[in-house]
Amino acid sequence: MLGLMQDRPLLISSLIEHAATFHGDTEIVTRSVEGPIRRSTYRALRDRSRQAANMLAHLGVEFGDRVATLAWNTDRHLELYYGVSGSGAVLHTVNPRLFAEQVEYIIKHAEDKVLMFDIGFAPLVEQLAPSLTAVTHFVAMTDRDHMPAIEVPNLLCYEELMAAEGTDFEWPDFDERTASSLCYTSGTTGHPKGVLYSHRSTVLHSLIAMAPDSFAVSARSVLLLVVPMFHANAWGMPYAAAIAGAKIVLPGEHLDGAHLYPLMRDEKVTFSQAVPTVWLMFFQYLDAHPDVDASALCLDTIGIGGSAPPRAMIRRMEDELGVEVVQGWGMTETSPLGVSNRWLPKHDDLDREQREALKVKQGRGVWGVDLKLVDDGGRVVPWDGVHAGHLFVRGPWIASGYFRGDQAVLDEQGYFPTGDIANIDADGYLQLVDRAKDVIKSGGEWISSLELEDAAFSHPEVAEAAVIGIAHPKWQERPFMVVTRRPGSTLGRDALMTHLADRVVKWWLPDEIVFVEELPHTATGKLLKTKLREQYRDYAPVDVSRGADG
Repeated sequence: MLGLMQDRPLLISSLIEHAATFHGDTEIVTRSVEGPIRRSTYRALRDRSRQAANMLAHLGVEFGDRVATLAWNTDRHLELYYGVSGSGAVLHTVNPRLFAEQVEYIIKHAEDKVLMFDIGFAPLVEQLAPSLTAVTHFVAMTDRDHMPAIEVPNLLCYEELMAAEGTDFEWPDFDERTASSLCYTSGTTGHPKGVLYSHRSTVLHSLIAMAPDSFAVSARSVLLLVVPMFHANAWGMPYAAAIAGAKIVLPGEHLDGAHLYPLMRDEKVTFSQAVPTVWLMFFQYLDAHPDVDASALCLDTIGIGGSAPPRAMIRRMEDELGVEVVQGWGMTETSPLGVSNRWLPKHDDLDREQREALKVKQGRGVWGVDLKLVDDGGRVVPWDGVHAGHLFVRGPWIASGYFRGDQAVLDEQGYFPTGDIANIDADGYLQLVDRAKDVIKSGGEWISSLELEDAAFSHPEVAEAAVIGIAHPKWQERPFMVVTRRPGSTLGRDALMTHLADRVVKWWLPDEIVFVEELPHTATGKLLKTKLREQYRDYAPVDVSRGADG
């Protein structure tokens, strides 16, 4: 027997229609790529999204065609989020921070029909256009006065195209499992792989992302969208904000503290999310400008994901900014929310050390996401917070495969292998030990590069730290640490080694510590350890006498 409920498909177009109807006057603020601040509303965004859908039809975009964007977090990009997907086409957000060869590969692999781009990416588009033979139109997302002077065939002006369209557009109904957007992994090893989200997966993910035990987005929230809109759909926040009717602040291309701080202050931002690297730059700005008043901010919550935040960073956020830090874990393949770190009532009376020990964990599984740990032999690992295993996940917004991929990725129970090593405690809190490719195997035991990095970052003169494994003739691998100092620091190897010795077991201490001016990062802000491993592959440590037995 079936229930007697109306069967309406879960479509992205319903989100913007809801926001326009019930939160029509709520602001959307953009620092434009041309410079000035632009102000709009959900009602105007809905109308512009309809215009965008009409524009795409006149450009020959049909149901299922891919429309690529090379764009920052702006109102124009946001209206394409709804106009492209709502019309039945597929929004393909291309990461412009990738190498040009990777961008070219991705656009070709996706067979994008139209490429929309911010004017700052005009040189890249001009370089790649001759090889992008499947692209029928290149559209500069600006007005006529700011059109780039580049040699690109079929170059069009976004605002001129939009001005020619009306706001009358009836969003089509179709199967909620229809593809809505396409996002490629960062491709640190091999070619980037395409993750193809559906309308159903996106709407369900958005409902969970805004929930109180996730990121608690509501109509009272003022969301500064720092996570790039080309990075796993900005962690789903553009959609969650529309459901809630939250004010959105879009920073454009500048994500440094000098640009983010005034936006946070002037727009009374209450919530923002970013990878730890962005928050590191934000604190560097505060350190360099002691006259800046952090107490003038209205922030009450900061979300962190992408990589594990050091304990010292969490403490500084709480002490100096007076915010609640909510860590989450996920990946492009999980849309990306898999777990979020919120306390249970039983944790209310924990002291500070106990709270911080809990905060550095990635969090508890949210509804819809099943977690599984297995050892190297495929045996299930207990949830005791001690034993670690390979992390597998499944759920309605977890990838079942890759776009145009020819290999099965799920196990026999339908779980997706994340590539992470983790443990889970009795309360369901997940803690990453390492990426499977980054964990250091020394003398038959695992050493967590994440915990070593966290221990290094707790030193007040360390700006950032990365730990990799280097080959050792006896112990297989030993930890090797690469560090950047804070401005003005003269921190040396021995002093940092002494600091680490008080925080990790002796046999975890790195065989060597080197100091550099800058660490390499991926296109999404994560430490690029593949480059470090290549750079220091043949490095001979000063002292290799310390082995796994201490």
